[in-house]
This record gives sequence, structure tokens and C-alpha cells, in this order.
Amino acid sequence: MKKMTLPIRFGIVTSAVLIAYFLILALMGKHTNVFYSLFNGIITGFGIYETIKYTKLRQGKNFNYGVGFTAGITTGFIATLLFTIFFAFYTTELDTSFLDELSTVWSKDYKNFEGIVFFTVAIMGFATSLVLTLSFMQLFKTSNNTKNVGQMRE
Repeated sequence: MKKMTLPIRFGIVTSAVLIAYFLILALMGKHTNVFYSLFNGIITGFGIYETIKYTKLRQGKNFNYGVGFTAGITTGFIATLLFTIFFAFYTTELDTSFLDELSTVWSKDYKNFEGIVFFTVAIMGFATSLVLTLSFMQLFKTSNNTKNVGQMRE
């Protein structure tokens, strides 16, 4: 469990930043425009990048692809899960007209629009976390080419 404290903390902080960003958008009346949610990827990406970076610093020579991937994916999934829970609470308890506003923009044909929105928020967050973790691990992984170049020179 001690190995997971850093990703859990970064996941909680990342979700807090996502929630703060959403609430700022809500204050400005822009929270129904889904194009502003593209910035969520930047927030999540920063949290995942920092988690992998600090994990690599903490692990030192013991750092490998699996350790970094696990740290990044844990951060992203925790941030997504907490934000989705907040989003469900916000839309059902704090601003009950939000889903009605959103449905007028997109569609009124769905019978369970609420469930579809929550599912979409979660899937978008999980997919973003997976793609960003895989991308950032390309920056942090150790290359086998450096070993091969040294052997070729000898």
C-alpha cells in the first residue's frame, strides 16, 4: 500500500482541480458547453505526468515501465472516479436543471439521459487516463538502445 500513496494523493489532488475548474465554469455559465471539458485532459495529464515523474525520482534504479504505468493509471482512475461522483452529486442535488440544459443542447430522445451522461463522463476520464499514461511512459521508460550502442562501440 505504501507504493500507492503517491498516486492516490495525486489522484485526489487532480480530482480537486477538476472539480474546481468545473465550478469556475459553472459560475461563468459555461459548464454546459462540452468543449470546455477538453481542458480536463490537460489537468488530468499534468497530474499523471507529475505522478510518474515523482515515482521515478522516488524509485530510482528500481523504476520500470510497470511501476510507472501503475502509478499513472491509478492517479487517472482515482481522479476520474472522484470527479464522476462529484459530477453525479452536482447534477442531481445541487443544480438539477443542468441535465435539462444539457439535454436541450444535445438530445431529448434518450429515456435515461442522466445515466448516459454519467457513463460518458466516466468513460472519457478512463480513456483519457489510459492514453495519457501510455504516452507519458514513452518519455519515462528506459531505452534498450543505449545498451546496444555501448556494445556496438566495443
